[in-house]
Amino acid sequence: MLFSSMIFLCGFLPVVLMVYYLISRRQWLANLWLFLASLFFYAWGEPRYIFIMLFSTVFDYCNGQLIGVFRKREKPLAAKLVLLLSVVGNLGILGFFKYTDFVIGSINSLTGSGIGLLELTLPIGISFYTFQTMSYTIDVYRGEVMPQRNIINFGMYVCLFPQLIAGPIVRYRDVEQQITGRRLDWESVEAGLMRFLIGLAKKVLLANQVGEIYERISGLGGELSTGLAWLGAICYTFQIYFDFSGYSDMAIGLGRMFGFHFPENFDHPYESRSVTEFWRRWHMTLSGWFRDYVYIPLGGNRKGLPRQIFNLLIVWFLTGLWHGAGWNFVLWGLYYFVFLVLEKVVLGKVLGRLPVILQHLYTMFVVVIGWVLFAMDDFEQLKRYVLAMFGVGVRITSDFTLYEWRSLACFLVLLMVAATSIPARVAKQVCSEKWQKIFGRIVTIILLFLSVAFLVSGSYNPFLYFRF
Repeated sequence: MLFSSMIFLCGFLPVVLMVYYLISRRQWLANLWLFLASLFFYAWGEPRYIFIMLFSTVFDYCNGQLIGVFRKREKPLAAKLVLLLSVVGNLGILGFFKYTDFVIGSINSLTGSGIGLLELTLPIGISFYTFQTMSYTIDVYRGEVMPQRNIINFGMYVCLFPQLIAGPIVRYRDVEQQITGRRLDWESVEAGLMRFLIGLAKKVLLANQVGEIYERISGLGGELSTGLAWLGAICYTFQIYFDFSGYSDMAIGLGRMFGFHFPENFDHPYESRSVTEFWRRWHMTLSGWFRDYVYIPLGGNRKGLPRQIFNLLIVWFLTGLWHGAGWNFVLWGLYYFVFLVLEKVVLGKVLGRLPVILQHLYTMFVVVIGWVLFAMDDFEQLKRYVLAMFGVGVRITSDFTLYEWRSLACFLVLLMVAATSIPARVAKQVCSEKWQKIFGRIVTIILLFLSVAFLVSGSYNPFLYFRF
């Protein structure tokens, strides 16, 4: 993995950027280059499954064309049938590779049968590019975008390597005008490079380091104490944020370097004062996708409270299942459904009267417990860990627990501050815009050297969101 990361940073990316800038005035050629480079990037990591992505690309390109033709000829039933074909086809491919073994395993557990698992390898990024191509055909059907006639341009949109692997989910309407109308300037390129390096630092310097601590604590088994269980859960809470937001920053930064403006995916979610607010700030492109393509079409909040609760149940069941083929993900989705409904019906008014610090503590308590559900697919391990967090069957603390908390205190404070908007707010108050830019350049150069050094010296480099 180190070898691949260094080849990407020192080989693939510089070559792609250099050629792109040389040909960027010819938009069609630049798009072709990005399409081919993205195919090479994906084939490098997933050579067996590149044809699935190409099939999805051609499949929905053709569906978009047909829907456009039928809409123009005022044949709504035919357009709807093509849309249905697109949705069923995309979900069928996603379901086959992601959920077949999950279904077989569940049947075996319930019935005691011995049906053999297919043991399919999950194509990297399939959840992201499937949702992107589905959003395209749905938006064409709704008349919100025009069908893309150039298959190379459409293929570049689907396969674009900066956001292919771990999002954000870029809907076609987000970049429709940029596909053939984007412009490059040094200021955007510099801003994109700085954003990319900040994301890289989040991943390498923060997520990887705190992730190692979580792995060590979660593997203690019988030696776990309540204090250590909470420390591990807090570490995972920081790990998944800096891992995923780091990749989103890298994708957004790379997009800027190629002239694209991808949507933001995070807005300091750990500053939230309610679970509802948390989900307005966390993985915003996924939340927006489910809102626009599932929740609102089901009726949203327009048909009374009981129907709204049912709609939320469907959305959060699907949200959990989207994240992974495991019952812990379903449980995680339903867990948030319960708190969102409680806040809508009862807790919202109560929370509004509490001091801000209590609102924040309540939210983070719910979120930390939620990440434990998310992290552990073994229900026996999950049960032991959650019980340990509440002091059942384990010691509350120990000398080793106190030592761990003391030794990690400064790092945890650093993580807490880095996860908020405090650094950006302080920089704006202390420095002028000119000095912010100068200071930002110096910091990002330092972060680059530190990130490369940690990549070279470290062996722990997991990719949490790649499996989704």
